[in-house]
Amino acid sequence: MNTFRKVVLYTDRDGRAKWREETLPLDGGTPQAMLSQLFPASGYQLRHSPVGFRSQWHCTPQPQWVYILGGEMEIGLQDKSSRIFRPGDHFYSADVLPAGASFDPGVHGHWSAQRGPHPLVTLFLKG
Repeated sequence: MNTFRKVVLYTDRDGRAKWREETLPLDGGTPQAMLSQLFPASGYQLRHSPVGFRSQWHCTPQPQWVYILGGEMEIGLQDKSSRIFRPGDHFYSADVLPAGASFDPGVHGHWSAQRGPHPLVTLFLKG
């Protein structure tokens, strides 16, 4: 069976954003076009971020897939690590504020930024 690599940005038990990787089985379709199960979606948004864009610390309002269509996106975490995503890359953003917590930019969330010479174009597929 083939699998799909799912990169997940999530909120750990300590309230901090972290990365993990999961595999999704591709057990449907045909040998030439293996498919996963059908997942629900509620809509999508497109975003254009100019050269120099950088967000404040924030949590994802609701889990969503993020697909990089153009440019480069850097995601930074509280532990000072970061990852860069390029066109064709994707991740599942589930870094939501823990239930009952008040947002603390010294603990919660992540930041995102445009990197490289081209504007950042992203597609957000809402779960």
